[in-house]
Order: sequence, then structure tokens, then C-alpha cells
Amino acid sequence: MENKIFILTIIIFILVLISIISSYSRKKRIKRLKNTLLINWGKPKENEYFNFYSIKQYFKNSIHKNKSFHLITEPTSKDLDIDEIFKFIDRTTSKIGQQYLYYKIRTIGTIEKLKNFDTLSNLFLNNKTLRIKSQLILSKLNSNNAYDLENLINDKPIEKPTYLKLIYVSSLTSILLIISGFFNPIFFLFLIPVFFINTVFHYKNKENITYYISAVNQLSKALTVGKKLSKIEEINNYFSDVSFLKKVSTIKNKTEFIAFEKQISNEYALFFWFVIELLKILFMIEYLVFYSFVDDISKEKESIDKLFQFIGEIDAAISVASLKADQVETCAPNFTLNKQITTKEIKHPLIKNCIPNNLNLINKSLLLTGSNMSGKTTFIRTIATNSILAQTLNICFAKEYSAPFLKVYSSIRITDDLLDDTSYYLKEVLTIKELIKASEDKNPCLFVLDEIFKGTNTIERISGGKAILTFINKKNHIVLVSTHDVELTELLKNDSYELYHFNESIENGKLIFDHKLKPGKLKTRNAIKILELYDYPDEIIIDARKTVQNNFG
Repeated sequence: MENKIFILTIIIFILVLISIISSYSRKKRIKRLKNTLLINWGKPKENEYFNFYSIKQYFKNSIHKNKSFHLITEPTSKDLDIDEIFKFIDRTTSKIGQQYLYYKIRTIGTIEKLKNFDTLSNLFLNNKTLRIKSQLILSKLNSNNAYDLENLINDKPIEKPTYLKLIYVSSLTSILLIISGFFNPIFFLFLIPVFFINTVFHYKNKENITYYISAVNQLSKALTVGKKLSKIEEINNYFSDVSFLKKVSTIKNKTEFIAFEKQISNEYALFFWFVIELLKILFMIEYLVFYSFVDDISKEKESIDKLFQFIGEIDAAISVASLKADQVETCAPNFTLNKQITTKEIKHPLIKNCIPNNLNLINKSLLLTGSNMSGKTTFIRTIATNSILAQTLNICFAKEYSAPFLKVYSSIRITDDLLDDTSYYLKEVLTIKELIKASEDKNPCLFVLDEIFKGTNTIERISGGKAILTFINKKNHIVLVSTHDVELTELLKNDSYELYHFNESIENGKLIFDHKLKPGKLKTRNAIKILELYDYPDEIIIDARKTVQNNFG
């Protein structure tokens, strides 16, 4: 008797010790994570691998984007380096938040929703305790598997097999044979062929379960995270409706049952799994629960999507709050109803020590000329990028920014397509045609073009460019165009285009660019000077200058 008490005491001691060690490790891990969050606040992520295939999935598949005011198309995204900008902006804690933040910067919604999002962001900006508490909860969804939750929302559900009724019959048969076996043991023998048939169907269905299992496991985690976040008073006050949590909770047990295999981590659990697996096969429990779960997923898909958006909105708001806390100067945009873009000290977020510039366009569009490497293309990208961030995150990298809500289109990076046998010029023609079509929109648009029709000859480039730039500069649309063709300045100065330029100076035999925007048209050229500075033969330099003087004054 004393030995039994001693053994029991040892077991209790070991269990208590394990519990204490586990609790200490958990507290230490949380403390370490909390310190990391505090250190990284207001800073871009370092040494982060951005899996854009997974990050973009919610944006690519979500049906909500079709109801938005405007989508940033893939060509415009590439023109403006949106993926690189996302890397700088992204300070999310969860993978769900990361996917949702990417969705947000590619989707322009309404001003009302934008202002609500800004209110939430400022809530986290001004409340460190709330922010850290929320980030610790969100960290539960930081594994790459959390990307898979999106599959439950947007993927087409697996269709039920036509023979599902036979599975019900097989399950019922197993139950009847076991009951009958207690009266006559010979019935137990009939369980052998039934078990064999069930095994075939059970493991045949494993492919479907494997496809879902990661997403199912993340749904269970996301629900836990969502519930914890909703219990925070400040968050609960912001979100008027969290009824989706109860609806998703109705499938929680099935979720955990299907995701059970994902939790196995030691040999004791493996033994327990083996016993459960035999029972699941014998009674086809997993098979029947899985297809009941698929029904529930279809039924509650909207609630799961709301759970995803709930978590994503919170994490994205914290990310933008971190961006506001960065050393880079930002401001909230001012949206007007007039045809105007007015900025003060606007910068490009990706350029270190970026030279700020002011722009004041009132009922005008911008025709920008400048020397090579002076910053023309970077400047029009700067305006377009800040326009997008203003309308998606309510933030601009400037002291001041005023403009209407704009649909943004671009024609900057155009390449010929060898596989499609499309020349550079034809590709440009097709791209600009999309802009012409968009100009029929009643809503104001921002058209950003770099070196229009540079794939063709000078005379037709200038004449065609002039006609197109005049055509799309109508209604409340605003055009930002950079060009080397100074001839366009004379042709467009009476067509509501404001002329600006960048130029350079030469100091100690070197070209110096101040990257400051200046009014008026460019009066200097530097292409031949660059050849000279890079030691081209004198014969070439003299010949080039003579040609300019004799043919172009």
C-alpha cells in the first residue's frame, strides 16, 4: 500500500513539475515575443521571405473585389512596384493579416470604409497596451499554414460521392453486426469483409481530407483568435457585429475532429491515434463527418470569410499604425471633388533620402520633361503610388496631399512579347487603348504614362501622343505624362496641361541632379554630354553636336 502511495506521489510530482516547466516556458516565450514586437514597432520587417504566391491568393480569389470602386490591375501593379511597396508597408503579425493587407492595397473601396479603417488604425497607434495584446493573440496565426484558411472561403467545395448512401449503410451494418455478435459470435466474422471494404473507402477519401486538413486546422485556430480579439472591449466597441463567430463555432467540433491527425506529436498520441483510426474505419466516422463538414463549410462560407476579414482588418490596421509610427513622414489625405492634385513635400516610400517635391495642379494635367536620369518617371510613380495608398490605407508619404478619389491606370513598363509575337509598339497600342476606354468612365481617373509611343518614329510618336493625351484629358480625369519630346510642350500647352521639368547641372566634369521639380519646359539636353563624360571618341561627340546644330538649331 505504501509503495502505491509513493508511486502515486511521484507521478503527481512529475505532472506538477511538467506543468510548472510548461507554464514557465510559455511565459518566457510570450515575454520574448512581446519584446520583439516592441523593438520592431515602427520598422519594416527584416530578413522576411515574402511568398507572394500565397500572399496574393485572397486578392486573386475573393469575390468582394468585383464590388469595389476600383482594382489596381496587374500591369499597373508592376508599373508602380506594388509588391516592393507592400514589403515596406507590411508589418502584420499573422499570415491572414498579411493576405488581407495585400488585398487592401490592390482594392479601392469607399471613403466611408477607408475612414473607419483609419479610426481603427489610430486606436492601435495611440494605445500600446491594446496593440501588444492584440499582436500576441494574432501571433497564433503566424505559421505559413495559416495562408491555407483562404482555401475554405474561395475554393470550390469537394462534391459528395454518388455512393455516399452506401457508406451510411456500411456504417449501420458494422453497428448491427457488433450488436448481433454479442448474441451470436459468428456475426463478428462478417465484420472482416466489411472492415476491409471500409478501409478502401476510408483511405481513398484521405486525399480529400489531406487537401483540407491544413485549412481546417487553421480555421480552428482562427476561431480561437477571433473570439479572444472580440472579447477586448476596445475592439468589440469598434465592430458592431461579430455574430459570425457563433456561426463558425457550430462546426468547431467537426473541425477539431478532422484536424486531429495534425496534432499528433509523440509516440503515445500515435498509439491513441491508431485505436481511433480503427474505430473510424469500422464505423466510417471520418468519412461521414468529413462530408457533413463540407456541407457546413458551404453553408457557413460567408461567416468564415467575415472571420477572415475581422482578423485581417485588425492586423492590417496595426500594420498601418506601425507605418505611421515610422520615422518616414506621413499624412492623412484630403479628398476633394475638384479636378486637382496638390501635394507638399511628397516622397516615394522606397527611395532612401528621397528629395521631396511639391505639386499644384488645379484643373490641369501634368506634362513633365527632363534630362535622362533626372527623375521624371520616379516622380509620376510617386504621385500615383501615394494616390493608391491614400485611397486604400488613408496614408500618404507627404506633408500634405489633396486629390479626388481616383481610378488609377498606367502605361510605364511595356515589353514586347516574343511568345505572343507582339511587338513593343503593338503592346503599347493595346495598353493605351485600355486607358482610352477607361477615360469614358464618369468617375475621375488618374492616367500615368511614361514616354508615350516610344516604340515608333518621331513624327508619328509626337502627333499620335498629342492626340491621345488631349483625348484622355477630359471630364475630371488627370493625366501625368513624362516625355523627352519637348515638341509636345508646344502642342499641349493650350490643352489644359501644366508644364514642369527636371534638369541637371555640371560640376567638376560630373552631372549633378537635384531632383527638384521646376515649372516650365526643359531648356537643356544632356544625352551627348553623357557620351562625352563617359569618354566616347571625340569624333562621335563632334559629329553628334554638328548634327544637332545643323538640323535642330
